[in-house]
Amino acid sequence: MCGIAGVFNVENGEILVAEILFAIQHRGQESCGIASKNEFGNISGYRGMGLVKNVLTENILAKYQGKIAIGHVRYPTAGKSDETNSQPHVIELPEGPHLAICSNGDIINYYELRTWLEKEYEFTFKSDNDGELIGRLIAFNLIHRKMTIENAIVETQSQLKGAFSSIVIYRDQMFAFRDPHAYRPYILGHLHGVSETGEYSSNGVVLASESCAFGIVGAKMIRELEPGEIIKLEKDKPMRTIAVNSKNKQHCVFELIYFSRPDTIVYEEKVYAVRKKIGATLAEYDKELGFGEDTVVMAVPDSSNFVALGYAHGSTLQFDMGLLRNHYVGRTFTKPDQKQRDEGVRHKFNPLPEFFKGKKVVLVDDSIVRGTTLRKIVRMIRSAGAKEVHVRIGSPRVIGSCYYGIDTPTRKELIAAIKNNDEICQFLEAESLRYIEVTDFEKILKNSDNFCFACFNLKYEYKPEDFHQKVNSPDKRC
Repeated sequence: MCGIAGVFNVENGEILVAEILFAIQHRGQESCGIASKNEFGNISGYRGMGLVKNVLTENILAKYQGKIAIGHVRYPTAGKSDETNSQPHVIELPEGPHLAICSNGDIINYYELRTWLEKEYEFTFKSDNDGELIGRLIAFNLIHRKMTIENAIVETQSQLKGAFSSIVIYRDQMFAFRDPHAYRPYILGHLHGVSETGEYSSNGVVLASESCAFGIVGAKMIRELEPGEIIKLEKDKPMRTIAVNSKNKQHCVFELIYFSRPDTIVYEEKVYAVRKKIGATLAEYDKELGFGEDTVVMAVPDSSNFVALGYAHGSTLQFDMGLLRNHYVGRTFTKPDQKQRDEGVRHKFNPLPEFFKGKKVVLVDDSIVRGTTLRKIVRMIRSAGAKEVHVRIGSPRVIGSCYYGIDTPTRKELIAAIKNNDEICQFLEAESLRYIEVTDFEKILKNSDNFCFACFNLKYEYKPEDFHQKVNSPDKRC
């Protein structure tokens, strides 16, 4: 899971991109980068390991000034972490560095396409991630098939299987395109608004993985890109859609449960509102338990805050913040190994002194993947004096890996795939454990048929055999 940003024909575009990346930093904290078109017509980029504020400094941005710019933040999920796997990628064409790309998602047929380009056309790859593959496919269609840039992108889109929300700079144009199932979020905004003719000019277009980024740069959300949509931006011309290759929607429900910021609108849903509904639904399950005045509802901060708040409202129990989070520690969900996750928990959370003594705690978390992190938190609360801990989970049981940009572990590492509810509860050392059910999303979401629940029900859009190369090759990430 990563985050992307783009601005077209805007003064100080590189600064706006950096600000957008800062707003979506939660989507990737390992590395970041930027690419922009300079006054000479060439495209150059800068990438580095670390947070946006540390990598894209004022001095660095001053070197990459341009009205057309894109950017990327990246999470480590598996395999090696280095600058070569950071984005954006600047792709050298015969006439010079005139193409740059960044992408969020996961290409299922990555190795098939990469091997084909390497063996048949002697393409050389500098990284192991999807963004570079997409860029080189576009270059292939431009160079070897003599296509226009528009047709090259349309053809590239048709060659790819999986999830991708991508931005391309080509010369003085920008293209935004999305996979036909619209797995990952992709939001379109504008700095100036609609024209007198009812059209949006390409000048002032803003692109981001989440709508929460628009406020910081003064842009207004227009809409999400349609599934399979390709948008072309040209200076002083209307923004236009050049193609739509739409298939059945497969939006990632985990974006609403965990990844997206609460103040974001994705897939036509307000994230905070969905999370409150999840919490209220969980509270309905517990009405017969008779929790009393000695019971407090508490979130594992921060992604679970609104789920816990919804639970408290639905149960009329007190909601309180008993765990303090150190916000200088990044998310632990997708740390590449267990040691890093354990260290992250120790550094990330601290219980309030005397808060838990003699209390029953309804502990609300967004999900259970391996269970080891949550067990440490339960133990922490017990050590602080809680007499009972009841765990409530804002997602269904995670029983399958994700192949569309999240890179959850293999099934043997997923605790819900190998243990039943009672066994998981015992492992967590809790008094009780309950999950939200997949069927509950029929009433929580506006249209649950538009969402992917494959990690909960194993109903994948692509056949399982399509994933085997990717599963056995851990170095590839967005």
